[in-house]
Amino acid sequence: MSASFHEKLLQSWSEFQQSTAAVPTATAVGVSLLLAILYPALFSSKKSTDIEELGGVSLFTAWPFFSRRFDFLKDNFAKTGENIFTFKVLHHSVTAMKGEEARKAFFDSRSLNFTEGYKILMGAAPRLEDVDKSLHQPEDVSWFNKQLSILMNKKRLADVLPTLFDDVQARMEGWGKEGRMDPFKNIYDLVFQMTVRMATCRELSSDMDELNLLQAEYWKLEKSATPTSLLLPWFPSKAKKDKETATKNLFTMLEKYVDKRRAAEVPTADAIDLLIAEGLSTELIIGFILGVIFAGVVNTGINSCWALLFLSFNKEWKEKVMAEVNTLVQTHTDTLSDEPLHKRLAAIPISVWEDEMPVMDTVIRETIRLILNGAALRRNLLEEISISSKIVPKGNFVTYPVSDVHLNPDIYTRPTEFDPSRFGPGREEDKKQTFAYLGWGAGKASA
Repeated sequence: MSASFHEKLLQSWSEFQQSTAAVPTATAVGVSLLLAILYPALFSSKKSTDIEELGGVSLFTAWPFFSRRFDFLKDNFAKTGENIFTFKVLHHSVTAMKGEEARKAFFDSRSLNFTEGYKILMGAAPRLEDVDKSLHQPEDVSWFNKQLSILMNKKRLADVLPTLFDDVQARMEGWGKEGRMDPFKNIYDLVFQMTVRMATCRELSSDMDELNLLQAEYWKLEKSATPTSLLLPWFPSKAKKDKETATKNLFTMLEKYVDKRRAAEVPTADAIDLLIAEGLSTELIIGFILGVIFAGVVNTGINSCWALLFLSFNKEWKEKVMAEVNTLVQTHTDTLSDEPLHKRLAAIPISVWEDEMPVMDTVIRETIRLILNGAALRRNLLEEISISSKIVPKGNFVTYPVSDVHLNPDIYTRPTEFDPSRFGPGREEDKKQTFAYLGWGAGKASA
C-alpha cells in the first residue's frame, strides 16, 4: 500500500482522536475499515469459473489497478501466463483480458455495458444524484448521443466555427510570439473554453473570470478520483470532500446560466437554448453539459498537446502539415483579402476540413495510437460470455488494456515510434487484425 494512503489514514485518525467523540467514533471507523478490507477476502463466494483469480486481500491486490493500472495489468498477465484473469475490487469481480479474440468480444458483445463499467471503476463524470438524491439522469448512452447530435452536427459546427477561431486567436495573442509555453496548461485552457463554448452559452464561455472558476472546480473534481475515494468511498478523505463540494459548485454555476437563458426574451443558437427548445429540464441540461465537458476536455486536451510535441520533434511531418494548411488557405480562401488569417480560415466549409486534410488526419490518428493506452472498462449485465473457452460471469466488470493492440509489435512496426505513414497505402498496419485501431472506438462502441 502506498505511503500516501497511510498518510491519509493517519491524518484522519488524528482528527478523530482530537474530537469529543474520539473513542466511540474512532472505534467505529476502525472496525468498519477492518471489515471493509477483510470481508471480501474472507467471506465472499467464489464463482465457479476456469479463469484464474488473483489472491490476497482485495483492497491490497486491487490498489495498483487504481494507482498504476498499466503496470498492474502487464505484470499480472505475465504472472498468470494467461490472456485472462480475475481480481476483486471489494465485493466486485473484475476480469482483465487481452488478445484478438478478447478484443473482439469486448467491443462487440451486447452484454457489456459502457456506462456501468466506468461509473464504479473510474469515478465517471458527476451525476445529478450527487447533488440531490431525488434527481435522476438517464443512463442510456443513446440519450446522451442524441443530445450530442443536436450540438455537434455540421450545420451548427459551421455556425460556431468563426467564434471558435476567435477564441483560438485571442488565446494565442496572449501567449506572445516568442519564449516558452506549457502546452499542458495553455492548450488545456483553450480546449476547455472551446468545449464550454460548444456546450453552454456565450455569456459563460466569453467571461474569463467565470470560465476560470468553472475550470478550477472541474479540475478539483477530476483529481478527486483517487484510489482512496474509489476503493473506500465512505472514508472521509480530502478527495471525497473535494468531489462533493466541486460537484455542487459546478451544478450551481451552470444552473445560473440555464436559468438566465430560460428567462431570455429572444433565444439564440447557443447550446443551452437548443437544449431548452428540446424540452429538457434544467437538471438534465446541467447533467448533459457536465458529461460533455468531462468527456471532451481531457481526451481532446491531451491529444492536442502531444500532437504539437510530436510535430515539434519530427521536422518532416511538421513540414507536411504546414504545407497542407498552406494549400488549404491558397485553395479555399481569398488570399488578397485584408481579413486576418483566422477569419479566412473560419470561412472554409466544414466538408473541406473533413475531406482535404489527410496529413493532419494521420497525425491525429498516430498521436491517439501512442497516447490512448489506458484500460477500457465495461460491465457484463446480460449473460455469461465465453472467451477462449473460459466463462466471464454475468455481473463481472471487464477491462481491456488498449496498449495490447496499440503498442503491439505484431501489428505496428516499431510501435513506440511516431510514424503516421504506417496508416498509408501499402502499409495500413491498423488493418492487420480485428479492431487493430481503437482511437475512434470499435464494434458497437465506435464513434
